[in-house]
Amino acid sequence: MAIRRLGLTRDQLASFLQEHEQIRQFELLFSSVDEIQTTGLDAVTYDAGAALAGVNKLAGVVAQLAQDGAIEASNALAIAQAAERALNAVSELAMVGATLPPIVPLKRKGLGTFSSNVDQVALLPNVAYPVTFDTVDVERGVWRDSVSTSRIYVADGAFYNFQFSAQLDNTAPNARIMWIWPRISGVDVPDSASQVRLQGNDAELVAAWNWVLELKPGDYFELMYAVDNVSVRMEHFPAAGVVPEIPSVILTVTNDI
Repeated sequence: MAIRRLGLTRDQLASFLQEHEQIRQFELLFSSVDEIQTTGLDAVTYDAGAALAGVNKLAGVVAQLAQDGAIEASNALAIAQAAERALNAVSELAMVGATLPPIVPLKRKGLGTFSSNVDQVALLPNVAYPVTFDTVDVERGVWRDSVSTSRIYVADGAFYNFQFSAQLDNTAPNARIMWIWPRISGVDVPDSASQVRLQGNDAELVAAWNWVLELKPGDYFELMYAVDNVSVRMEHFPAAGVVPEIPSVILTVTNDI
């Protein structure tokens, strides 16, 4: 069972106290009696029995202050009546809260951004290759393996949005094809591949789309590709003039969906 401060604000006190002096005296009392136990839904459901004990203790402090002359008898009576009304409100919270579902803790938001500043070139046609990432920009619950730099791991089980853009180029005169798809923990995702055809020499274009995929803790994602001819590649271009460097591929991973 947790211990919490009652923590009523001045505006909340003003909702059942009419005079400024009563509000000030109630705040003074809270500084002496500031712990009320909560249970159940924690900070939503209040234990009426514990609240009653707190109000009884509060009443004792009020009586003592009135006896010592610290507050007027009329104010002491008003404060005691207000405390009783507060107890009734707490009891209602307890009854309402008992019917509410448990509070589910929020999951961490995963975020990872990665890129490659090297050409991604297939050694052989019609063979699957993973894209590698030599640059890590952000790793928050999503990270790149330091050895197998094609593998992107996740810490939490969730649905993740994988978004990529790849700068494609064809260095041959004929039309060539590249296929791109996702793989999770070594297994190709069914019904996930796309085909891009590049027409002729220097037929650059950008391939960009996304997948929403469910991963378990410890799973890893890989961006896979294959070509019908090794003249098709994901190509990196250095900065030139006013144009910044062009990565061969950029990958962003989030579970904020």
